[in-house]
Amino acid sequence: MPVETRNGLVAGFFAYLFWGLMPLYLRLLVGLPAADVLAHRICWSVLVAAAVVAISRGGGRLRAALARPRLLLLLTASAICIAANWLVYTWAILNGHVLDTSLGYFINPLISVVFGVALLGERLTVLQWLAVGCALAGVLVLTIAHGDLPLVSLALALSFALYGLIRKQAAVDAITGLFVETAVLAPLALGWLLTRPSGGLDLPPATVGVLAAGGLASVLPLMLFGFAARRLKLSTIGLMQYLAPTMVFLLAVFLFGETLDPWRLVAFGCIWLGLAIYSASLLRPAPLSIVRDTR
Repeated sequence: MPVETRNGLVAGFFAYLFWGLMPLYLRLLVGLPAADVLAHRICWSVLVAAAVVAISRGGGRLRAALARPRLLLLLTASAICIAANWLVYTWAILNGHVLDTSLGYFINPLISVVFGVALLGERLTVLQWLAVGCALAGVLVLTIAHGDLPLVSLALALSFALYGLIRKQAAVDAITGLFVETAVLAPLALGWLLTRPSGGLDLPPATVGVLAAGGLASVLPLMLFGFAARRLKLSTIGLMQYLAPTMVFLLAVFLFGETLDPWRLVAFGCIWLGLAIYSASLLRPAPLSIVRDTR
């Protein structure tokens, strides 16, 4: 195995390991409002991202990004999406809905596939359409069994899929993009904290330290992921992304004691089947498209 590929695999593994263990970090903050935790995460993330930009001598890339109005508009939109994603995820973890977050991130790749077809003119194979159908079946099972849509899971899947769609259009490196996104959100986050009794000044030092670690927890895995993405095949990255929600699923069931009722297990089974079919489709050398290319 080439050294670059091996290094990419190691970096990708640790990126998804960080994301998979994120519930353990957030559970240290149970008792704080999710909006306060989000605001702290944004404020500390912009500081860490600024430090990384400075250390990596990325000032030139940052100035180039700030000089492009369309790019700034895209990054503002992606900032809104990632803020919504982080808020829902934080609320869910703090309020005992860890399994719902796992389901959401299992659904997310298939939502991205649908966005690619509907908005970017991408083509799907027969197997990929079958995979999307399996995911839809899983959502329908939960909706019928529980009497309502799995809103947390869908909100996470949709917000992150939208984030990925927008960032695909934004020609900017990961760290510069994250710095601009958090810089856009930082004034709102800081304003929120200044109006809150739990804004930080009256919190125990240990709690402030945990909140501050959120900046590193946001930036470090993104840096590792960017390193891996430049050295691995897209199909390899696509398969590795299931590591994080699998870890979250195991944490929810075996550590946090959340109930995996029969209907939810069926729903997970449908989505896992869809992901298996989709992953298999990525390994086929010459997929048969069923969507006509009209370009």
